Amino acid sequence: MKLNSINNVSIIGTGMIGASMAVLFTGNGYKTTILAHNDAEIEAGKQRYQACFEDLVQKKLVTEKQYKACEKLLTITTNYQDLVDTELIFECVVENLAVKHSVYQAIEANCPNFKAIASSTSAISADDLAEGLKQKEKLVVAHPWNPPHLVPCVELVPSQWSEAGVIEAIYEFLESVGRKVVVMKKAAPGFIGNRLQHALYREAVHMVEQGIASPEDIDKTLKYSFVPRYTSIGIFEHFDYAGLDMIVSIDDYLFPDLSNADKTPDYIRSRFEKGDLGQKTGLGVYDWSQVDMDAFRMKAAKPYFEFFNWSLPEEE
Repeated sequence: MKLNSINNVSIIGTGMIGASMAVLFTGNGYKTTILAHNDAEIEAGKQRYQACFEDLVQKKLVTEKQYKACEKLLTITTNYQDLVDTELIFECVVENLAVKHSVYQAIEANCPNFKAIASSTSAISADDLAEGLKQKEKLVVAHPWNPPHLVPCVELVPSQWSEAGVIEAIYEFLESVGRKVVVMKKAAPGFIGNRLQHALYREAVHMVEQGIASPEDIDKTLKYSFVPRYTSIGIFEHFDYAGLDMIVSIDDYLFPDLSNADKTPDYIRSRFEKGDLGQKTGLGVYDWSQVDMDAFRMKAAKPYFEFFNWSLPEEE
């Protein structure tokens, strides 16, 4: 439910994360301003925003009239002065500490009324980010999952300086747009989700390198064995249900054989060094040259449509 205490929300960056967040915020009735780096980014941001809504209209989650009502709540600008009255700012620029710090300095110079800055970083520590601010207490990490307008989880990570009121303000706002917010007790690289995801990926690559299984069969195993379970219950719930006596016997037998690699495996690094980066270059572990990317994008989003829970603005 929309908070009456929040009148102005801003997003720095027009990439997929920034545009998707704008879809989420306007989709829940908030006036939202996106700050773009230049006119070309304004146009790119508009196209990403529109593409997200077109998918929602196609899935009959949003009507065309509701989409237009949401779009009227969006402003895209290149001028920090247009953010002068903003209260909450979501920073979604590239994963470069110097770039993020320059953004924070511009915010402090132009936005005297901001209550909090939430960075969407998936890697940089909140402490390092806060070093770029005079008002260090106003920064937290709020790491979403792509695309943020569909995936409900957001990881909230305070720095050593974050004020309780700032954490509460971001938490309350994100809950008002239907997000499931988790608050980390202390900072850790990769936060929660990426630590789990990359531990799984490390073992998957290890199995390929050891000749245990192909990428195709590993992906098939994931899709048709335990992964669907974890959309309904959690891993601690499942293992408790199975019985910790069994878990101890499996772990003691299995753990010595699992990967303990402390750097990117050669199977992945060799592709990176050749410039085979996956979908963006047409070749990675898989060949993407013949893949219908619109269909793939919808397939990837499919599990998250059931979480759609917006408080849409009224149709005009």
